[in-house]
Amino acid sequence: MSKRRILSLWFPRLGAERVMRAERGLPPGPLAVVAELSNMQVITALNAEAAAEGLRVGQPVRDAHAMCGSLLTRPRNSPAEAAFLTALRRWAGKFSPWVAEAPPDGLVIDLSGCAHLFGGEAELIAVIEADCAAMGLSVRAGLADTLGAAWALARHAGQAAGSDRNGDAISQEARATRSKAGRRHWTKGGAAPQVSSRNTESSIAAPGQTYGALSPLPVAALRLESGVVEQLNRLGLRRIGDLLGQPRASLARRFGTGLVHRLDQAMGSAPEPVSPAKAPDHFAVRMTFPDPIGLKEDLMAAIDRILPVLCARLEAKGRGLRSLRLEAHRTDQAAEVAVVGLARPGHDPARIRPLLEMKIDAIDAGFGIDMLRLQAIQTEPVHARTVTGHAEAGRAVRDRLSGATAIEDLIGKLGARVGLETITRYHPASSHIPEKTAQVMAAAWSEPAQDWPPAPRPRPLLMWRPEPVMAPDTPALPDRFRWRGRNWTRAHATGPERIAPEWWLDDPDWRSGVRDYWVMVTGEGERLWLFYGHGGAMSSGWFCHGRFA
Repeated sequence: MSKRRILSLWFPRLGAERVMRAERGLPPGPLAVVAELSNMQVITALNAEAAAEGLRVGQPVRDAHAMCGSLLTRPRNSPAEAAFLTALRRWAGKFSPWVAEAPPDGLVIDLSGCAHLFGGEAELIAVIEADCAAMGLSVRAGLADTLGAAWALARHAGQAAGSDRNGDAISQEARATRSKAGRRHWTKGGAAPQVSSRNTESSIAAPGQTYGALSPLPVAALRLESGVVEQLNRLGLRRIGDLLGQPRASLARRFGTGLVHRLDQAMGSAPEPVSPAKAPDHFAVRMTFPDPIGLKEDLMAAIDRILPVLCARLEAKGRGLRSLRLEAHRTDQAAEVAVVGLARPGHDPARIRPLLEMKIDAIDAGFGIDMLRLQAIQTEPVHARTVTGHAEAGRAVRDRLSGATAIEDLIGKLGARVGLETITRYHPASSHIPEKTAQVMAAAWSEPAQDWPPAPRPRPLLMWRPEPVMAPDTPALPDRFRWRGRNWTRAHATGPERIAPEWWLDDPDWRSGVRDYWVMVTGEGERLWLFYGHGGAMSSGWFCHGRFA
């Protein structure tokens, strides 16, 4: 007899009840979560009030509104539902360390050796139901020796097997005259099963009693495809018990090996382990003091002892720090918090220590600090860089000799004072428009550009939005013009360089059409970048776009 006990939790109204928890101000009444499916809005989840109105999952929204005029709908947020299911998985960790998600609306828990801690299996399910009721969630539980059997009990316990057959027999004719909803599964348009809040007797299969618990359930409880279920029903194989007595070879030959495999998983002949999600890596160290401290030297001495420990753990996992939090817990139960960031992920204590030292002065020790704690808020994988080719190898050697981390350390130190998000760098962009040849990126989260594409002509050091120049409205270069309230004279000029706008974009600064650019040296000693706009959607004229150094 197997000693393995698997608990399956099904949250049939997970999507709707998540919305009700997130939007506390929702008016009471029917609620449906809808999603786009084949260019049609269909229902993916319902609350209890909507189910009581006769609505069903998979029903078109237009039909649902015709049946229930007061129906309130919300669009489905699949990532939010997945995150909510992950939160429920963490909650279920109180019952067993082996908890896995069964998307989109279920959990699987391996309760082997854990039920006695709660007084038994029925008592444990009672605790689960009470917790879910407190969270505003509907839940159905199934407990058996196998994962497949537990899944079937959670979703189909107490549900009679239906039939889709029609024929000349009196019993079949009687079934054919019944309501179609009464003999179809509720997920395909039939009536929803009536489930009480406590249904532990029908959802718990005693150890070794999997055969008897699964026999009366419909074949859909084996997690089969809808086409296979319909074929089985047409042949009169409507209950799992009808399949257990059939030769496996003929079942596999007629319906495929998937049916036999699911049947073996439910009965325990084929393994189906519970694979819990790996716990996320958590990197934190702390140090407590027998007596409170408050001097900067003492705090740095403590950091020098615990920071290498944290960095060693990061290095062992192949991770690098991006954001680090320092917590100084005082004797009056208050805590001083400082956060530092790195421009490049790393686990070198020599690079992190100066950033922490810059934050120590802002910590108010109060009546003394009795504990220091360092926690890695954000980490990233640190991969070894592969250098190929002579040019890259030479650059790597020069960087190693000159200290390639100097610029990153500088960015980190400046970021500790003014914030990493305020430090930016330019990267080349694919555009022939002068002001669009570079894009601004955060220096801490981008690599420095190695090679800039050469410009066809020299570009000014300073550029601004085009400013009007008072000069004759002709393409001929003016000898005198007025700009920024001053009179200027031409000493020398080179050009023109014709630049056309990006016709596929509507840029307000380029509605002047094609431009002819000139580099003009004025008699006053300035080198200006002037252009003549040929009109386009605006009037033509002369403009100043920049100034050379």
